[in-house]
Amino acid sequence: MNDLAEAPRHHEEPDPGHNDAARRAIRQSFLYHLFYTLGKLPLLATKTDYYLALAFGVRDRLLQRWISTATVYTKQGSRTVAYLSAEFLMGPHLGNNLVNLGVYDEARQAVGELGLDLDELLYKEEEPGLGNGGLGRLAACFVDSMATLEIPCVGYGIRYEFGIFYQSLADGWQVEKTDKWLRFGNPWELQRPEWAVQVKLGGTTEHYTDDHGRVQVRWIPSRVVNGVPYDTPILGYRNNTANTLRLWSAEAPESFDFAVFNQGNYYGAVNQKVISETLSKVLYPNDEHIEGKELRLEQQYFFVSCSLQDMLRIMHAQRIPITRFHEKFAVQLNDTHPAIAVVELMRLLVDEHHLEWDDAWQITRNTFGYTNHTLLPEALERWPLALFKKVLPRHLEIIYEINVRFLDEVRRRFLGDDERVARLSLIDEAGERYVRMAHVACVGSHAINGVAELHTNLLKQDVLKDFFELWPEKFSNKTNGVTPRRWLLLSNPQLSRLITQAIGPEWIRDLDELQRIEPLANKADFRAGWREIKRANKRYLADVLIRKRCGIAVDPDSMFDVQVKRIHEYKRQHLAALHIIAMYHRLKSSPNLEMVPRTFIFGGKAAPGYRIAKLMIKLITSIGDMVNRDPVTRDRMRVVFVPNFSVSSGQRIYPAADLSEQISTAGKEASGTGNMKFQMNGALTIGTMDGANIEILERVGEENFFLFGLTAQQVQERRKAGYVPKDYYDSNPELREVVDLIRHGFFSRGDCDLFRPLIDSLMYHDPYLVFADFQSYVDAQQRVNAAYGDKEQWTRMSIMNAARSGKFSSDRTIREYCRDIWHVKSTPIPLLSEEDVRAELM
Repeated sequence: MNDLAEAPRHHEEPDPGHNDAARRAIRQSFLYHLFYTLGKLPLLATKTDYYLALAFGVRDRLLQRWISTATVYTKQGSRTVAYLSAEFLMGPHLGNNLVNLGVYDEARQAVGELGLDLDELLYKEEEPGLGNGGLGRLAACFVDSMATLEIPCVGYGIRYEFGIFYQSLADGWQVEKTDKWLRFGNPWELQRPEWAVQVKLGGTTEHYTDDHGRVQVRWIPSRVVNGVPYDTPILGYRNNTANTLRLWSAEAPESFDFAVFNQGNYYGAVNQKVISETLSKVLYPNDEHIEGKELRLEQQYFFVSCSLQDMLRIMHAQRIPITRFHEKFAVQLNDTHPAIAVVELMRLLVDEHHLEWDDAWQITRNTFGYTNHTLLPEALERWPLALFKKVLPRHLEIIYEINVRFLDEVRRRFLGDDERVARLSLIDEAGERYVRMAHVACVGSHAINGVAELHTNLLKQDVLKDFFELWPEKFSNKTNGVTPRRWLLLSNPQLSRLITQAIGPEWIRDLDELQRIEPLANKADFRAGWREIKRANKRYLADVLIRKRCGIAVDPDSMFDVQVKRIHEYKRQHLAALHIIAMYHRLKSSPNLEMVPRTFIFGGKAAPGYRIAKLMIKLITSIGDMVNRDPVTRDRMRVVFVPNFSVSSGQRIYPAADLSEQISTAGKEASGTGNMKFQMNGALTIGTMDGANIEILERVGEENFFLFGLTAQQVQERRKAGYVPKDYYDSNPELREVVDLIRHGFFSRGDCDLFRPLIDSLMYHDPYLVFADFQSYVDAQQRVNAAYGDKEQWTRMSIMNAARSGKFSSDRTIREYCRDIWHVKSTPIPLLSEEDVRAELM
């Protein structure tokens, strides 16, 4: 362990003696864990066993830093960020930890000496499916950056046993399968049963007067669930900080009823276990039916209650008075899912610790910050009042009390404005009554932020306008970012090496340093190296992912035109599909048409209950079936849908992309982070003025960005004027030809009904203005085609995109949160030796 404890920092010259010691230590720990942890001989071991042996050896090195970090935080009572998120899409841990420890090459050498290939072992890691897309990946980038910046942090979430789902394709349709990511265990986590907590659900409340004459409330639940924490160390880059990701698993207080079993009711004996553990089985259960809604609300409450109780335990262990809760913890709500934490903290402070209401409310509001991630009304969660009361009866009483006091404040500020009072109320009184969780988050937080400049402005002007007018000082913008350690250093090692050889390794911690490669865009040898690395990445993607997983051969010399993200109408994968059909039709009509060969690559999951999104996947795969088999077009264009898009596949796709498709309707994408990963790896963007696209455009310049489409303001104006999508169909011959090919069954073997719901939606509703932006998009794609034909100029543009990606590091975002919202400072960690630990025990 000590051989690896003093890994050279990224700016130091590697010490050959250190490297050799690290290699020997990794090899020794690998063999140790193969024999003594897994009980396997090489003769009987599988590749999974070898991966686990290496992972356990790497974890040993993490634990030294983890214990050192916990020791410092405990002794100093360090102010800590508690990051509450329903998703943590961490991705595979092994490669990232080897990079952060600074022993990636040594690990490759160590296993190579044993006749093993590190890449094969990395491939054997099961990826935790604990997120659906950008929200969970952002949380993962943030905890990575906090560890690298030495910011005390605990990430809190749910340990979903089966994650979201494993996506496969059957006849071009999405099929959801169980994601058994835990089938071989998880070597990175430690179970902490001694820190389990109880969570109440359902039941009734009882009001009574205590011995001091104060009215108190007792919650009498209908059932209780245990939350058991599983901890994973999150390592900083080349430092000694290892923060904690604490995920909660639901268990029954009594998993087996012996008396019921002896009565012959064998199912009844384990019924409580089944019901309780359902809470942490699956991410985002289908909530089309009331049972799904109830489970989703219970999940959200479960993990925030566990987390807040854990924070109180930490305060007790560090002997910090409960009245200083807001001084010890800065709790960030990652979107609206954890908003119930505002109410739960009030319950804990008032009911369990008997603080006066006003004191508890001051602590609560000073504790929470709220990050809004959406402009879609349906994503601002609301719960039917009857359902909320059934699941959380005490919390509804607290919400009523918060609301009464809050609306009194509103009435004082805005005399006689009853409509404003109704709009701001925590309870939506129109029709069926609902609890508005975004309102709860706004009222109960001292800070509210959006995640891109446009998004934050739209929050102020529209979605949260009333709250902004009430509390303008609460609002700020914190543009999202991604970690360059995973998305460039680990994912694109050849490009990272080229950059480091040119400007040194400082960019790994300070991405603004990439600006120093700008002058190199004018050097032919640097461009040639850049271009060769891109081609190697494309060849690797074509061979390893596309050919093996999809069974499709693609040309690495073609342009890789990529759109990988959650499938949703506002992200407009169907706009890209219409353009592909337009290109196909042009080629069929004019086989000698001048066009650079393209490979269109799609990936992403549709929510199980989102029928139109699933139909969009079917349309894309059906187009691919036709285009890829047509002898006229198959050598000039290919269409690929990569199933089960994940962090692992993203690490292969982003470095290989030539063109990044960021084509959402302006004013709908909060930020986007895939756009940043593509840019960082040298892809050029075709995009709308939406989310962080605007800030990317500002930095790279219009000459290095393919802009198209209506602006957010123009979208609003078009709708107000009365948007009629069929008018575009009638007036645009190419659009009409494209739509008619789909309508008349060309891509569905003559079945004119298959895509009717999608086409009818576009023709008569088109909520995301696909038809309105079609011609502008096609024109922009013509500019892309012309630009790609000039390889030298395209390479210059690629280099400029990467060079100007510095703003989009999550390190910058975290520094802004620390400065403006959390008021948390870095805490350097000295590494404990075995002698230090022994001294602690004496």
